[in-house]
Amino acid sequence: MHQETAAVTAQPTSPSPHFSVLLSATPRSARLARLLADAHLRDWGYDSEAARQVVAELAANAATHGRVPGRDFRLALYVIDGTLRIEVTDTRSERLPELQPPTADAESGRGLLLVDALADRWGVAEDRFPRKTVWAELRLTPTEPTS
Repeated sequence: MHQETAAVTAQPTSPSPHFSVLLSATPRSARLARLLADAHLRDWGYDSEAARQVVAELAANAATHGRVPGRDFRLALYVIDGTLRIEVTDTRSERLPELQPPTADAESGRGLLLVDALADRWGVAEDRFPRKTVWAELRLTPTEPTS
């Protein structure tokens, strides 16, 4: 189950579109995070496969590595001056993500490599214990209106 905490679509009077939602730390919610990000980006006039992939990876990491039973993770999206900032906050601040090349036979461990390749920049912000936020920024191009 998820709870939307704020949803604002881009309008001329809105200084910057943003969206935030709490999601349970499950694989299903990680998939939902990608779908919600896609829907909001399209509403705001953007279509970015790279952004969808970054949201999917960060949400999957929060649901897998940042999971604490009974605690949710937060997905937040902000667009400021054509730059999308993706933030995923979980409750495992003792486990900070590190960019590490996986072994050749590893079945996982490539998520942050994808984030690093797709995002213009990314990082980790430690919050009040026990939270951490993994963030990524991507430059967006508005979609062309169809005639």
